[in-house]
Amino acid sequence: MGLLTGVFFHAIGASSASMCYTPERKKKNWSWQTYWLAQATVCWLILPLIVAWLTIPDLPAVIRHSPGSSMLLTFTLGAVYGIGGTAFGIAIRYVGFSLTYAFSIGISCVLGTLLPPIFHGQLSDLLGKTGSMWIMGGIALGIVGIALCGISGRMKEKDLFTTQEDVGKFDMAKGMPLCWLAGILASFYGLSLDQGSSIASVAERYGAGAFRGNVIYIFSNTGAYLSTLIYCAYLHRRDGTFHEFFSLPEASVQSVLLKNYGLACVTGILWYGQFFFYGLGHVNLGAYQFSSWAIHMIMLVLFSAILGIFMKEWVSVRSGTRRTLGMALFVLLISILMITFGNYAGA
Repeated sequence: MGLLTGVFFHAIGASSASMCYTPERKKKNWSWQTYWLAQATVCWLILPLIVAWLTIPDLPAVIRHSPGSSMLLTFTLGAVYGIGGTAFGIAIRYVGFSLTYAFSIGISCVLGTLLPPIFHGQLSDLLGKTGSMWIMGGIALGIVGIALCGISGRMKEKDLFTTQEDVGKFDMAKGMPLCWLAGILASFYGLSLDQGSSIASVAERYGAGAFRGNVIYIFSNTGAYLSTLIYCAYLHRRDGTFHEFFSLPEASVQSVLLKNYGLACVTGILWYGQFFFYGLGHVNLGAYQFSSWAIHMIMLVLFSAILGIFMKEWVSVRSGTRRTLGMALFVLLISILMITFGNYAGA
């Protein structure tokens, strides 16, 4: 029962993450760096502190008694992840959502899953246990499914290109290196959470229970926020866009500004939602908790594609494009079932 609960929580977190970028489409007169920093302030700075305070008993004592080296390493790895998250956001502008998700999340899925057991020297032991081959097979199949999602997404974008301006926005030479960078660096978040497990153990001793992972986000997410803040501040200074936080050049300044902040808050809440439910899912996976990152990333791609269907993004595409998407969804679903069965067999 705990395993199914864990998978369910991962599904909620992944669905939350799949929706987090949709509000950005409605923003007006804000540069990318203004919106990105506003939502990052919510999901990487404000919410981790508030949620940890509400769910971790005697939070100051937990922090006092946590290993300083773990807090520092978790923060540093989180900062590396923040650079990857920023690269992810920039890559979308050059190669679109589909290819960015496929390449970045595919790389992150593999590295983020395998780095923690490799770091602890446990990978060979884990591979020798019951059910581990189902998990590894599911991860491999998940990569195939993610690649198919990327292919179908690129086919969709070609089907829907209507102007030369649309074509001109696509730039593989700039976008693909950013996708690789985003995928490699984003995988460090899984390692950041792993290194914060000793902090979570202290929180558990203070009675945090299933919410013990929320204390880790104080360090991992604020690390991500620091690297994001530095880059966005650089862009604001370069482009002279600091004023966008306070004023906009149009008649309905106040209402548009408030709407932009509201959209950024929604994005931040949805993005943080994936972390919150990831933690609840992770503690319920049992012996193969290292597979949390894989199942979360695969579900993220699956739900992102399904969201696109509900938003009617695939209505006007060719039948071959829809068939490729259908194949991708089927492969992703099978991969999730394989990873889930592997966890069940190893319980």
